[in-house]
Amino acid sequence: MRVLITNIGELVTNDPALGEGPLGIVRDAAIVVGDRVEWIGAASAAPAADERLDALGAAALPGFVDSHSHLVFAGDRAAEFAARMSGEPYTGGGIRTTVAATRAATDDQLRANVARLVGEALRQGTTTIEIKSGYGLSTADEARSLRIAAEFSDEVTYLGAHVKPADGPPDYVSLVNGEMLAACAPYARWVDVFCERGAFDVEESRSVLKAGIAAGLRPRIHANQLTMGGGVQLAVELDCASADHCTHLSDADVDALADSDTVATLLPGAEFSTRSPYPDARRLLDAGATVALATDCNPGSSYTSSMPFCIAVAVRDMKMSPSEAVWAATAGGARALRRPDLGQLSVGAAADLQLLDAPSHLHLAYRPAVPLTRLVVRKGTVVSRQRDEQWPDHSLSVGAGPLLNASSKLELPHKGVPK
Repeated sequence: MRVLITNIGELVTNDPALGEGPLGIVRDAAIVVGDRVEWIGAASAAPAADERLDALGAAALPGFVDSHSHLVFAGDRAAEFAARMSGEPYTGGGIRTTVAATRAATDDQLRANVARLVGEALRQGTTTIEIKSGYGLSTADEARSLRIAAEFSDEVTYLGAHVKPADGPPDYVSLVNGEMLAACAPYARWVDVFCERGAFDVEESRSVLKAGIAAGLRPRIHANQLTMGGGVQLAVELDCASADHCTHLSDADVDALADSDTVATLLPGAEFSTRSPYPDARRLLDAGATVALATDCNPGSSYTSSMPFCIAVAVRDMKMSPSEAVWAATAGGARALRRPDLGQLSVGAAADLQLLDAPSHLHLAYRPAVPLTRLVVRKGTVVSRQRDEQWPDHSLSVGAGPLLNASSKLELPHKGVPK
């Protein structure tokens, strides 16, 4: 099935060969999609297709790629958030509160919470989301978390080395690298570790990542969130796909990232929710490092699933331009997952895109907290749609009938949707 989406006012492709500037913007555009993008160009030159969708002049851009989230959890830490807003510092210790609640939850309760958050993210334009474990911290609970995460995403990360549990063995790292890894690796693509004071030091982190690599997983790392440390240097040493947080960086850290394929994934929701200093995205970008934005959605330090919110904060408080932030939330996230098929709209790329109730991508930062995503397409299929007077049913039609008519029920993403 080939679908022509036409009358796009501004199409962000993230391919400079296709249009204006680094975002490769095409004006008055059309795009033909199946499971993948088949054609892009001026609406006046659009080829025939099996079905047609009129974008009514909306801006279109790739689906967001959220490369860092912690969605498998139970419980609530709103009181901890309120305490921080009253002046208490964030130390990461509240993770153990979520561990207890997660262990006590049933599979169905955990699955329902993941489905709720994945659906929430999808409606805001996120078509790919990475999901970590890390709130089980026992072999059985970590494996269970990853098994549930794998029902919703192909980008699943083993984070048994989140913190050391109070009831864990004296040599918890040996458990993470041995029995727990063997139980968890079949469900995961990635291995991660929280390399930070009070969590895992550099040598412990190196052993965790090397054990994961030996088991066939690809490495990524939580690095330099709370303090200056060796996490970024370790990320570059082991060719980690991303070093996440990067809040406290030395000049040597910035240079190392700029000279490597490791993406600096910045998580502004965490700084917003902990009243911590924001990472200096401008410093990284000016040095030539690749920057991604992600939500870090979790119940303790960044309980948001909104990539548009992260874009707005990055522009306001991290010295990014709107175009840089949009690129980081789409193509940057794809780089952080080493998925060249995602985060762009060029021929052969995944047909994952969104239409905005706005004339330009600039509105994602210009109109913070406004739900601008009106329609989301994943693998060429409409998976989310907002209806209002500006977007009547007849405007989004294919053939003789609407893509999603008034009685259509949007099924929650499951088994890899969104990735």
